[in-house]
Amino acid sequence: MTSQQSEPRPAKAAAPRTLAEELRARDDHSLAALLHARPDLLNPVPSDLTQLAARLSSRASTLRALERLDRFTLQTAEALAAAPDGCTDTVIRNLLAGPARVKPHPAATPADRAAVAAALPGAIATLRSQVLLWGPDSALRLVIAVREALAPTAANPGRTGLGPTLAEATLGMSPARLQQLIAGAGLPPTADPVTAVAALGQLLQDRKRCAALLAGAPAPALALLEKLVWGPPTGTVPDAARPVTVDEARSPVEWLLARGLLLPSSAGSVVIPRELALHLRGERSHRTVEPTPPAITPTVERDPQAVDNAAAGQAYTAVRTVEELLEAWGLQAPPTLRAGGLGVRDLKRAALVLECSEPTAAFWLELAYTSGLLAPDGETDERWAPTPAYDHWLQQSTADRWSLLARSWLAATRVAGLTGTPDGKGKTRAPLGPELDRTLAPSVRRATLEALAGLPAGGVADAATLLPLLRWQRPLRGGPVGSDGRDFRDHLVDWTLHEAELLGITGRGALGAPARALLANADPAAVLDPLLPQPLDHVILQPDLTAIAPGPLLTPLAQALALCADIESKGGATVYRFTTGSIRRALDAGRSAADLHSFLGQHSRTPVPQPLSYLIDDVARRHGVLRVGAASSYLRCDDPGLLAEVLADRRAAELRLRMLAPTVLAAQAGPETLLSVLRSMGYAPAAESAEGDVLLTHPDSRRTPPRTAPTPVPDGPPEPDRVLLTAAVKAVRAGDRAATAVRRETVTGPAANRPQSGPARSDLRQLPRTAAADTLAALQTAVLLGERMWIGYVNAEGLSSQRVIDPVKVEGGYVTAYDHLSDEVRTFALHRITGVAELADSAQ
Repeated sequence: MTSQQSEPRPAKAAAPRTLAEELRARDDHSLAALLHARPDLLNPVPSDLTQLAARLSSRASTLRALERLDRFTLQTAEALAAAPDGCTDTVIRNLLAGPARVKPHPAATPADRAAVAAALPGAIATLRSQVLLWGPDSALRLVIAVREALAPTAANPGRTGLGPTLAEATLGMSPARLQQLIAGAGLPPTADPVTAVAALGQLLQDRKRCAALLAGAPAPALALLEKLVWGPPTGTVPDAARPVTVDEARSPVEWLLARGLLLPSSAGSVVIPRELALHLRGERSHRTVEPTPPAITPTVERDPQAVDNAAAGQAYTAVRTVEELLEAWGLQAPPTLRAGGLGVRDLKRAALVLECSEPTAAFWLELAYTSGLLAPDGETDERWAPTPAYDHWLQQSTADRWSLLARSWLAATRVAGLTGTPDGKGKTRAPLGPELDRTLAPSVRRATLEALAGLPAGGVADAATLLPLLRWQRPLRGGPVGSDGRDFRDHLVDWTLHEAELLGITGRGALGAPARALLANADPAAVLDPLLPQPLDHVILQPDLTAIAPGPLLTPLAQALALCADIESKGGATVYRFTTGSIRRALDAGRSAADLHSFLGQHSRTPVPQPLSYLIDDVARRHGVLRVGAASSYLRCDDPGLLAEVLADRRAAELRLRMLAPTVLAAQAGPETLLSVLRSMGYAPAAESAEGDVLLTHPDSRRTPPRTAPTPVPDGPPEPDRVLLTAAVKAVRAGDRAATAVRRETVTGPAANRPQSGPARSDLRQLPRTAAADTLAALQTAVLLGERMWIGYVNAEGLSSQRVIDPVKVEGGYVTAYDHLSDEVRTFALHRITGVAELADSAQ
């Protein structure tokens, strides 16, 4: 028999001993993915991997990362926190699904072991990619901050409902008491407290021995344990810390205390040890495990084309509603409150203008504000008014105008649904006020719409159907719980569905095609435009002084018609009514009777009715016959008889008129009051300037100075782009090479009083120290030999750093070298270099 010589197997890489070593073993792509998932680590960019590992262990960064985990990944982390550090993935799988040979607890939801086994590698990979977990599958270790945040305790059992381990619960217990517990559990005495705790722990983890011990428990004691098994793990007991022996035990609680099955957690409470709770649960860490997201079934299925048509119709209505609101506020801009926002009375007026409820009016106001179309004007008497961006928005197509509204709403952190609710001090939150920003809003809106997008086209789902999925996706991102038992996310989902229907994101409860394009970062306007009704260039005039617009009108036509007529009703067909006041409004704006006749004749599909022609001519004949000016004010007219009629009218008594000349009356009231009173008396006066010219009034004249849309409140640091990630990984790698480079002492001198051999990581703050002459000589030698050097450097701000450089030139008190930390050629001042050392050959 001949023996075949086998090829030597490559040596297995040693498992990393620290988190920094784990990071050092990762490739650049993995580090970039980590920094992308946790951008808070980049502020500022870590100097090396050890500093990065320290930031990964900070509590604030850890909690931010945990908030973005789905339910099963979070349950995996919670199971790891309940298990001993360095356990295997098999232990975690058994904690989540229960061991195959152990009967599950009757109150637990049966776990699909196959589903848990299939989902567990992905959950572990997610935790590992975000460095919440490290180590191989045979020795999984949570980052310290994660274990501190999730490890169950008596005061904070967390979502598992488990309590502290036996060792944690007996911490500080006297040796004599531990021996009493050993004896009560039927175990032999031990030599010291450590072995006593270990013996009790082994008893509770041995299923057969623990079951035998519980078999002798009275039924009330077992019932008591059953109340604590799924949490909370604590119960109130008077004088819980008293030492009770087996012989002294009389009650069920004392029976358990005497055997260490309940342990005192304070002077008045007891806790069930984690090992015993897991035994009673059937070795499961959670009552219900959800390895896969809940499935969503549509409550109703509608025709997709009908949904798109309904969504498009509502999108057009949304654009027209915002336009109508801002046109009204261009005429009468409401004041801002001293604390910011809009007053209650002005909100009611806006609701009357839009013919909707006050909460709905608040939504349209917030939508216009977040879109940059509405802002305070910044004047001394500050008022809300349209911005110059509104005029540009008016010139765009309806689809493009809706696209701006939809994008702004989806990304906005302002929540209109909070309007009218009390704040922390009990004061009512005002619309457009400073207290409506919530960073949670954009993510919940997008998640809600994406859940709807996951349904078949035309599928409808209400909030009750969507919430289980949203809670599974981000279980820790629900926000505060209100008095009604619902968290803030629940309300956000309700508001999102309502606002999406108002805006035309959904149609009849289902997601429309334009909204699907919006979620896919495509152009929603291109999808919406073919669905919108084509704007009309005509109206139908009727003998009852009304005009019917059978569909949407071209924007210039709609604006011109709104100037000379009032909107009487809205809907599929808009009805406009011509009145004396509306015709006078057009004349005040500079239109003549001939202009109005020509405009109506051009855009009407029917002949101009005779009553409307008479109305225009009658108002125009009387318009401007009386002239109002500012003296205090005055009233002049070429017809002395008309002035005499006004002077004799009792209704003009409040104006305190007196005749200055046959054609001029002076009034003690201002011009605006004089105009208003005369019009209420049935006259049609016109205002004039000091030069005697008729003043034209423009209803859309009020605008704010240029304003930008409010920036959404960031939900954490911004997402880094590829350029920043690449540069950050390069800097961290270079800094780590400089900090961990193996070096040897090459120069000597009075300042070289510290040993420099060994890895630099042994003391990050220790910089090489050499005399100035020795530093200069070593760098000049390195230039000649082309050697790489390790230096300590203190910059102009006094910050010290370690660097690995390739010297190129030394002259004039400066050294020019390629710096591996910044990945560029730099110039270093010699007087700022603390010292130099050569790198070992293995580090070249």
